[in-house]
Amino acid sequence: LLKRQTTAPGKERLQMLYWLKSGQLKTRQAIAARLDRAESTIYRWVQKYEQGGLEGLLEVKTPPGQAPRIGGTVLEQLKERLSQRQGFSSYGAIQEWLSQAFGVNVAYSTVHRTVRYQLKAKLKVPRPRSKDADEPQQQAFKKTAAVDGDNDKPL
Repeated sequence: LLKRQTTAPGKERLQMLYWLKSGQLKTRQAIAARLDRAESTIYRWVQKYEQGGLEGLLEVKTPPGQAPRIGGTVLEQLKERLSQRQGFSSYGAIQEWLSQAFGVNVAYSTVHRTVRYQLKAKLKVPRPRSKDADEPQQQAFKKTAAVDGDNDKPL
C-alpha cells in the first residue's frame, strides 16, 4: 500500500501505521519526531484509523467551497439569452439584466468569468459600419458578388 500511495499525506499516514504495526516505533513521541509532525497530529491519525480503518486514515476531507453566485435556473436563462440573436452589448448589460430579472447582484469579473469561460460565449456586438455607407450599393454588391469555383457559393 505504501508503494502504491500517490499523495504525500497518504504516504506519511501509512508509514506511521507501518511503524506501529511492525513495532519499530512504539510511542507517539517517536513517530512525531521521525515524521516531523506534532504529537497531536499522530494522535488524530491513530484515532482515524481506529474508527474508520484504512479508508478512514487515508480520507482527506476538502471543504465544499462557496456556492456559485450564478447557477441553476439563472445560469440556464443566461445561456438561453446569450444564444439569441440580439444578445448583450456588454458585460455590464448582463450584470444589469441579472439584477433586474433575478435580483442577483454579482461583480463584473464574476459575470465575465461565467460568460466567457464557463459558458464559452461571446457578446453579440455588430461590426461597426460607416455612416457614409451606401446601403443600395452594398446590397447590389452582395447579389452580384463573384462565385467561388469550388463550391458554387457566393463569397
